[in-house]
Amino acid sequence: MSSVLAASRSTGDTSTDTPAVSLTGVTRVFGVAPAIVRVDLRVDRGEVVLLRGPNGAGKSTLLRVVATALSPTYGAGSVLGHDLLRDRDRIRRRVEFLGHRTRLYEDLTASENLLFACALHELDPARVPAALEQVGLSDVTRERVRGFSQGMRQRLAVARAVLRSPDILLLDEPYAGLDTGARDLVDEAVRAARADGRTVVLATHDLTRAGLVTRTLYMDGGRILAPDVPVDEEQASS
Repeated sequence: MSSVLAASRSTGDTSTDTPAVSLTGVTRVFGVAPAIVRVDLRVDRGEVVLLRGPNGAGKSTLLRVVATALSPTYGAGSVLGHDLLRDRDRIRRRVEFLGHRTRLYEDLTASENLLFACALHELDPARVPAALEQVGLSDVTRERVRGFSQGMRQRLAVARAVLRSPDILLLDEPYAGLDTGARDLVDEAVRAARADGRTVVLATHDLTRAGLVTRTLYMDGGRILAPDVPVDEEQASS
């Protein structure tokens, strides 16, 4: 990803001895149904982890817990040394989550969405034009997002996700609905993060992306199983 998109790294705990993610016995329950069950997980700084498994395995819930979009019902954890419950704001300043919902403002233009992100994270707004060009949206910078196709929205969401060069990048099925060019943009963002020593956790059914990662984990029934548990083609494409 172009260095124009890189932002100043967040200050805080930069010790390589402190894991990027540390979860102990984390369970998240919706109503009476557990979505993730007693998850123990350690992700070290600089790892790029592929999280795979069938639909309903708990992958999205796990990423949302790490991003502090959801709180654990039971268990404890930390992200970059910050407590999941007590330090939510600190975690959010250093983590970017790109999920099924792009979290874009439909009444704003493409450029305004990124300018808002710059204002929120104290970034140089001069980087916005290059970011939009990088994701192939330089010709629609003044168009409101409400008129964008799903593929265009996802491109813009990718630009926003990498705009501030987060310490941890969480990607939940980021290739869904994308054309080949846009998928390559996601790959480039993952490679750039890995080259910069940052941490990525990628949940996807697209196992052709396995070459991007340093480690693979498999989830089913809300639990993380042994990393070498096979996933058949039917599950991978479900």
